[in-house]
Amino acid sequence: MENNIVLLPGDGIGPEVVGQAVRVLEAAAAAAGTSLRFTERLLGGCSIDQYGTAMTEETLADCQQADAVLLGAVGGPKWDDPQAKVRPEQGLLGLRKGLGVFANLRPVRVHPALVSASPLKPERLAGVDLIVVRELTGGLYFGQPKGRQMVDGHEQAVDTLVYTDEEIRRVVRLAFRFAQQRRKKVTSVDKANVLESSRLWRKVAVEVAAEFPDVALEHMLVDTASMRLVTSPAAIDVLVTENMFGDILTDEASVLAGSMGMLPSASLGEGGAGLYEPIHGSAPDIAGKGIANPLGTILSTALLLRYSLNQPEAAARIEAAVDKAISDGLRTVDLGGSLTSRQMTDEVLALLNV
Repeated sequence: MENNIVLLPGDGIGPEVVGQAVRVLEAAAAAAGTSLRFTERLLGGCSIDQYGTAMTEETLADCQQADAVLLGAVGGPKWDDPQAKVRPEQGLLGLRKGLGVFANLRPVRVHPALVSASPLKPERLAGVDLIVVRELTGGLYFGQPKGRQMVDGHEQAVDTLVYTDEEIRRVVRLAFRFAQQRRKKVTSVDKANVLESSRLWRKVAVEVAAEFPDVALEHMLVDTASMRLVTSPAAIDVLVTENMFGDILTDEASVLAGSMGMLPSASLGEGGAGLYEPIHGSAPDIAGKGIANPLGTILSTALLLRYSLNQPEAAARIEAAVDKAISDGLRTVDLGGSLTSRQMTDEVLALLNV
């Protein structure tokens, strides 16, 4: 059976890293006897330039009908006006909503050979292997009312943080399922001492925990969690949290791995197409130079194979090839090396075939 993959290279370095990652995805899928068909569409700033919108209805429809979606990055200085009515990020938020992907998974594992690339002390990085599960479709990013108005002669901006119990339940339940396959510990992050939405989050987390008696649950305020991520990250197994907290904490967690270019992500829902992307941005300062680290995108294709195409062996082969490349001292510029994006991908492909 042929699997349909929609490619959304996006802006900046997005087309470069997606182009390299597709080479690895094709090789791993072919070795597993899996047939792939690729369809490329615009998303983000490039879509604004072409169509006047960050995502067309046709692009969303193609993604909804796909088996999986691979995204590069969106945004850049050209479209960076906060006052603009149309912004690249609207395409990404609309895509997540349209695909019904409610949980973003960001695995963070520190490769022993890259400990020196992190600003943290080596002893703090020993044994770090965690997953952050971020809720994607609720919270401040989507809550209504939202907007600006004049009040007593002053401009007022309003964003509303809204969560339902079911939105919380489904993402927390997913976190517990992942924990069952790992070290059986869930850290639920909230701000329950201040926010009513967080008090609901904590209540639902306790209810879900009762369904998983083999998994331990701990509650942690977001300010404490931000500190623990850099002081004792190895103590975290699966961390689950709401949309904005997750956005911030996952970028903080990327420091553990030494480079944002190393980390993949998967956005999943109840069936349907999964959305896969590296966690880094569009990096316009290096776009077009061919030096972007493709490993985060390559590792995202491993997640695509595992979660959307049910090919765990092919996924593991990609991850093992990337691990071996790093162990062998192969490095792109962001990691202190000199390999181009294509050269690093060539090395991963060679190791994939060993």
